[in-house]
Amino acid sequence: MKTKPIILALLTLIAGFFLGMLTSAELRSQRLKPVRVFSSEEKFREGMYSAIQPTENQKVKIDKILDKYSKLNSEAGASFRKEFEERMALFRNELDANITHEQRIRLKELDERRKEMVRERRHKHHNNHSDSLDSSRHD
Repeated sequence: MKTKPIILALLTLIAGFFLGMLTSAELRSQRLKPVRVFSSEEKFREGMYSAIQPTENQKVKIDKILDKYSKLNSEAGASFRKEFEERMALFRNELDANITHEQRIRLKELDERRKEMVRERRHKHHNNHSDSLDSSRHD
């Protein structure tokens, strides 16, 4: 008879744990949404148009400003990624000299998982972008 309350309590804790993880992920996603506006030239433009909601008269001037700064932001992001990769390569060279072969293998596996996640994210972004373009063409 004591096992039923214990099992029920464990199931409640497990359900609470998963609900907490999902809630936490959603909260982080919502907090990062404004930052994602600057992640690409297109998102930057869309985010600014959504926030500003310019009149037709304003669009001509605002487009010129958005062209300039979306390109600058894109170049800054590309430069950051390149510098980050270079720093990580230097880091790995120094680190590899001080760890075992097995540890290097584990880091290589970690790198492969990270690269796969980036590929999946790019693929997902590309598909979402294509879907939104297709739907906007049909509207």
